[in-house]
Amino acid sequence: MAKKTATVRRRRQPVGRSKTTLRSGPSWHLPLDRKNFIFFGASLAVIIIGFALMATGITDDPAKHQETWNNPVAIAIAPIVLVIAYCVLIPLAIMKKDKQEPSEE
Repeated sequence: MAKKTATVRRRRQPVGRSKTTLRSGPSWHLPLDRKNFIFFGASLAVIIIGFALMATGITDDPAKHQETWNNPVAIAIAPIVLVIAYCVLIPLAIMKKDKQEPSEE
């Protein structure tokens, strides 16, 4: 009769990682800083202001419907504010980096 030997299965580790790295989890950080989120908040505030300016041309009175869209704030200024917010401020908020000295590793 043949002897049955117990085989022990070992868990395979990924190549290039140590046990401490696996226990502590991945090491990563959010690439956006506090200044980026402040710029996002300012962009959101400018967008809200732009839509509020655009809403000044809306009326429920049918007699004044044609008259209200002659409002220069709703026709010219509000779209310019929105274009600045969407095309300048939001990309600036994403791409803004602090100038830091390169660290020696």
